[in-house]
Amino acid sequence: MPDTPPESPLPEGASPDSEREEFERLKPRLAALWTDGVPEDKPYTSVVIPSLSLDPAELRKLRGPSFYEERLLFLMIRLRNPRARLVYVTSQPIHDRVVDYYLHLLSGIPASHARRRLTLLAAYDSSLVPLSEKVLLRPRLMQRIRDVIPDPQQAYLTVFNSTLLERRLAVRLGIPLNAVDPELGHHGSKSGGRRVFKEAGVAFPDGVEDVRSVEDLVDGLVALRQRCPELTHAIVKLNDSFSGEGNAVFRYPEGTDREAVRDALHDLRFSAEEENSEHFLDQLSHMGGVVEERIEGIDVRSPSVQLRINPRGQVFVSSTHEQVLGGPTGQTYLGCRFPAQEYYRSDLETNAQRIAQVLAEKGVVSRFSVDFIAFRRVMGGPWTTRALEINLRMGGTTHPMFALRFLTGGRVDDKSGFHSETGVPKYYRATDDLYSEAYRGLVPDDLLEIFTLNRLAYDPVSETGILYHMIGAVSQYGKLGLVAIGNTPEQADALFERTVAVLDREAHFISPS
Repeated sequence: MPDTPPESPLPEGASPDSEREEFERLKPRLAALWTDGVPEDKPYTSVVIPSLSLDPAELRKLRGPSFYEERLLFLMIRLRNPRARLVYVTSQPIHDRVVDYYLHLLSGIPASHARRRLTLLAAYDSSLVPLSEKVLLRPRLMQRIRDVIPDPQQAYLTVFNSTLLERRLAVRLGIPLNAVDPELGHHGSKSGGRRVFKEAGVAFPDGVEDVRSVEDLVDGLVALRQRCPELTHAIVKLNDSFSGEGNAVFRYPEGTDREAVRDALHDLRFSAEEENSEHFLDQLSHMGGVVEERIEGIDVRSPSVQLRINPRGQVFVSSTHEQVLGGPTGQTYLGCRFPAQEYYRSDLETNAQRIAQVLAEKGVVSRFSVDFIAFRRVMGGPWTTRALEINLRMGGTTHPMFALRFLTGGRVDDKSGFHSETGVPKYYRATDDLYSEAYRGLVPDDLLEIFTLNRLAYDPVSETGILYHMIGAVSQYGKLGLVAIGNTPEQADALFERTVAVLDREAHFISPS
């Protein structure tokens, strides 16, 4: 999306400088409100506007992008604090049954009590315009949000990712933004991330950043091959892409001269099936990108570390995951398993904390993640890790941990990775993209009935089972998300596979009439 927000929401007489000053003035409030871990018994209001304020061309690569706004419904965990309020805004209204589903999973809090402290609002606009912009363009909706905040001094704004739109939204609402300052967002681009890795002293793949034209791309590919003569493939990444959808694989031709490399650009292989060379190279000139070596080995994995930096500059590791990748080039994010393998988990956390410390020194306050590659060249040999990219936003590995905390009230630890309040270690497998054309024959009520009749719902006694999200997307897009929670990795996988098998069977239901 553009780097500047739409002109219309800026109040008459205001200026970008005055908006920036007001944004800075609001920041100290966040430190006073911040709590580490599960919210404590203090009154506050969390305003959640889960806008996917991302490049529209990249956003179109997702199925049902507006339904990704439902992923942060796991933030209803904040209603476990009986004095907390949650205001949740979406593009389209959320199905009542979906809301009931989440509220009845809140441990220790009557659903009716939590419902009184929950306000749901909608813009009634399903377009690809970012939700934050939709809200800004609707002054009466803005006023409704203000009206349900009892005390702006004890409120903050939570977003999926932070741009100038979200900064303006925070200023117009008069509450601080619990996310990275958008003026620091460049540290989360592919090029910016590589510079942070270098500053932190963390190893990352050989490559070239700030590629902004075909000539830059050819120069980078040629230089990379000269430094690594044995290299057969390189990865080209768009700076502001996400979920691996903005990646392309380049195969080096027989010759390594500039013309041979330029001709080979026509054979780029893309992570997004609908992508083509002309559009991809146009996007590269628009947002910039990087070229880097494709690391290969007999065993290659894609772990990530989720962290947060609080307003006091303190760094916390929230979780680690093994990302499940697929798609045409094997680089598209499909889901994750928690936690990352113990072989290299400590190394990941150490390097991620070094990266986070550099970001904290630059003033970053945010939940974010660092993606790595872990590999070994010889079976049974040592594992090596390299940092790949920084995601200064919430992502596909953020909300599954919210879900686990939502259900069990537990915490991340240094042993298994997570223990519930009862002391039982927990594991999960999650996805945002469980997809089948056959699922379009289902509506949310059907899903809830299938889950219940087949005993696929989460069981609070065993603390195992399935939590579902993006249920609203199933009828139109044939997709939904789920988190399968088990007491062992094997149990989580088995629950996940059983759920898929049941859904596949039930989606082909034929009426007896």
